[in-house]
Amino acid sequence: MDANGARGEVVVSLAGAERRLCLTLGALAEMETVLACDGLVGLAERMRALSARDLIPVLAALLRGGGEKALADTLADTAVDPREAAEAVAKAFAAAA
Repeated sequence: MDANGARGEVVVSLAGAERRLCLTLGALAEMETVLACDGLVGLAERMRALSARDLIPVLAALLRGGGEKALADTLADTAVDPREAAEAVAKAFAAAA
């Protein structure tokens, strides 16, 4: 699986499979809504102290941004290692910088 670096995509390993993540405007909007943040500044502050409960919707939004809708919709029922999830989120944000 290849990632489009110009688009800010990254490929990560989640639950034993390669998955594509991308920080899109849609993903940011979804995160703002799910985490009840008011704007990007509020989202940035909230992202500095994510809880385990917050990690699932953030990762799901990044998966949807990367075109991985099927996994994103069933993520809560998928055996994803928490460390893998946190590293995947960090990698997606770093790629967008």
